[in-house]
Amino acid sequence: MKSELIVDVQPTEVSIALVEDSRLVSLQKESRNISYAVGDIYLAKVKKLMPGLNAAFVNVGYEKDAFLHYLDLGSQFSSYASFLKQVLEDKKHVPSVSKMKLLPDIDKHGSVTDTLTQGQELMVQIVKEPISSKGPRLTTEITFTGRYLVLIPFCDKISISQKIKTTEEKLRLRQLIGSIKPKNFGIIVRTSAEGKRVAELNHELKTLLKCWEDAVAKAQKVAAPSLIFEEESRIVGVLRDIFSPSFESIYVNDNDIYSQIAKYVNLIAPERQEIVKLYDNDEPIFDHFNITKQIKSSFGKTVSFKSGAYIIIEHTEALHVIDVNSGNRAKAGTDQETNALDVNMRAADEIARQLRLRDMGGIIVIDFIDMNKAEHRQALYEHMKEVMANDRARHNILQLSKFGLMQITRQRVRPALDIVTTEACPSCFGKGEVQPSLLFTDILKEKIDYLLNTLNVKGFIMYVHPFVDAYIKKGLISIYTKWRMKFGRKFKIMPDQSLAYLQYRVIDKNRNEIDLKEEKDMDSSSSKTKSKAKNRDNEE
Repeated sequence: MKSELIVDVQPTEVSIALVEDSRLVSLQKESRNISYAVGDIYLAKVKKLMPGLNAAFVNVGYEKDAFLHYLDLGSQFSSYASFLKQVLEDKKHVPSVSKMKLLPDIDKHGSVTDTLTQGQELMVQIVKEPISSKGPRLTTEITFTGRYLVLIPFCDKISISQKIKTTEEKLRLRQLIGSIKPKNFGIIVRTSAEGKRVAELNHELKTLLKCWEDAVAKAQKVAAPSLIFEEESRIVGVLRDIFSPSFESIYVNDNDIYSQIAKYVNLIAPERQEIVKLYDNDEPIFDHFNITKQIKSSFGKTVSFKSGAYIIIEHTEALHVIDVNSGNRAKAGTDQETNALDVNMRAADEIARQLRLRDMGGIIVIDFIDMNKAEHRQALYEHMKEVMANDRARHNILQLSKFGLMQITRQRVRPALDIVTTEACPSCFGKGEVQPSLLFTDILKEKIDYLLNTLNVKGFIMYVHPFVDAYIKKGLISIYTKWRMKFGRKFKIMPDQSLAYLQYRVIDKNRNEIDLKEEKDMDSSSSKTKSKAKNRDNEE
């Protein structure tokens, strides 16, 4: 299987597409100015205790108070609280975790009112981003995640990933980690550590320990609420979780991000450094690799798959609902039961892909086509478990109920990725009347003239819808050729599949977007409506 990563860097966000055999299987979007991301550590203050929920609301600086449940305090909260008290009382010295004596575990059936006090300062880590009207969810069981290891202060346990199957390798890693880890620090050994040498693991362990020490030192200098630790680069953080040495190539369209990714790959897999490639063509990177088209066909309420069958996906606050329909599918010589099984099996493949693609979490309820035979229902259940096996998010799949419903719970740490595939009219902005399409080329010509002769911008690229691009470039002496003859070869026009029909955008030679929207562009269509209404009023 050919796996590739395509990274599209835009001024406000970074999109990372995972492609297997040219088919989009995962899409992640990270805002470049996002706050309150999973893994960030804050010095925060307890704002309110809620005995009925056995939880506390904590101020981390977000508009909604963050939620901290008693069970998320961690069993070693007594040792953590004792250490943090020393840190905050003595601002000149950083105490050593390795030299302290760990206190007994707290009672897992205890009460938050006996453990926390209002106004208490805590070092907390975000485990779930703000979703809908809810604030972030927190834990005081701090972890630092690397490529091979996860570091957990105030714990002496060594855990090995269950995906490492061989007993010999588990014993080797356990002995190796036991010989290098400091006292009072727990370690989780990740799957990617399998077969790695002690030097690589020791280097990462020292890096994670440095992150912990820096976070503690910063906590002494700031006032709550304050951010005290975040990933060096969010893009590298995302890449760390999905990177695999089996990738054939990683394409990036930004020099700075390319350097970061190349440096990271060189650090963890120096023999694979050549897979990172800089994409510097004028054509949008997602268009070049056919990602844009797949996004438009894979997101939205209705998703079609083989032989005319389709699924309908609805989202609510509490759960996601998926309905499977056979559509106009018809197979000669097959009975209804066999046809239902075939459609359900193919639907399971697509649903597993959609869960990864949209990062749908929480409760998912799937209404499959009814099947009468128990062996067919069992076969569907086993098939769903098989196709979900590659999903990195924790999940649980239940057997089909008597109503033919399958229930899945899937780990949710951030809002589901919901991309709107319908296109807003860029000409009328929902007012109902548009400028004549035939005159759109005149508007583009005016904009080019304005850019070149008024703003004196040279070397820019104007992106338009592929249909418009094809129209202005058709023929031996095309409209595009005439414009280039008149204005000179100081600009380019390129197609962009992400744009709506009468939409355009312009970037300069430094890849900065130029905003050319004018009030007349947005109001021209509505002004006609207003003038008609005014004339009608005058007549009356």
